Amino acid sequence: MTPARLAPDSVVRPLSDPQVPPWPGRTVDIDWRGGTIPIHVRETPATGPDAEPALYVHGLGGSAQNWTDLADLLSDRLEGQAIDLPGFGHSGPALPGGYRQQSYAEVVIRWIETSGRGPVHLFGNSLGGAVVIRVAALRPDLVRTLTLISPAMPVYRPRPTHRHMLPVLVVPRVERIVERILRGATPHQMAQGMVDVCFADPSTVSAQRWEEAVAEAEHRLSVPWGAEAYVGSVRGLVASYLVPPGRSLWRLAGQITAPTLVVWGHRDRMVDVKLATRTAKAIPDSRLLVLRGVGHTAQLESPRIVARAVVPLLEGSVRSVVA
Repeated sequence: MTPARLAPDSVVRPLSDPQVPPWPGRTVDIDWRGGTIPIHVRETPATGPDAEPALYVHGLGGSAQNWTDLADLLSDRLEGQAIDLPGFGHSGPALPGGYRQQSYAEVVIRWIETSGRGPVHLFGNSLGGAVVIRVAALRPDLVRTLTLISPAMPVYRPRPTHRHMLPVLVVPRVERIVERILRGATPHQMAQGMVDVCFADPSTVSAQRWEEAVAEAEHRLSVPWGAEAYVGSVRGLVASYLVPPGRSLWRLAGQITAPTLVVWGHRDRMVDVKLATRTAKAIPDSRLLVLRGVGHTAQLESPRIVARAVVPLLEGSVRSVVA
């Protein structure tokens, strides 16, 4: 593990629009265990001639829209795609067998193979970070570099903000209970709850991003699998803490061979910043950046600084290929 290096601010291209809207998306069917499943993919066109393929994977309760600004800032170097995991955003409902991390990782692998874009520069936040760790460990041939933003690494003592989630493991049909709670909430209340948990300073959210968050919450309330996806994914996260050490996410992290950047917000309310150093140390070729005044979604709160940390990672991977 080494400290992350920041490229000069001048090296990172300006946003094409300070309030660039979410990138255009399309729904595609990918092969899945003898059938197909629908996946929604947003694409950030490259603005540079030598841009390489990148794939962005969101966290619990998020969507491909979480990567709008970072993908724009890196578009001179990366031709980006961001997917909605099954159950979230504009993708379809649960996978057969539920919302397990292993299944999500299989979806990401299938999409990279289907798109023919691998190896990709792979990004993941929160739940998406845990998912892409599995992808990088199990299919190193598909991953050129790895960027992890507050990945949901296993912990065995839940934070106070997590304790309200633990009953989902034991309450029968808890999806119906959560659905009733969600149905009683307005899109504004749902969006505010997400912003309050994920941002260190919720007041920094721009008017446009707030409107987009409300619209996304409204969509989540409109689909019949919204509660099921959230509860099932929380169950999958907590279940990942209970696997034997030989199959844990920590062990998989030690198998990653791709150059890796680990980014953490010092004021992360969801995944303890104390895990940042441990995570970076677990990955053989890693760089660590901890951002003060930032919460759980650094790519949303400080996209320019994150981009400045990604650029040296990309440049190092180019040098290693040339060498």
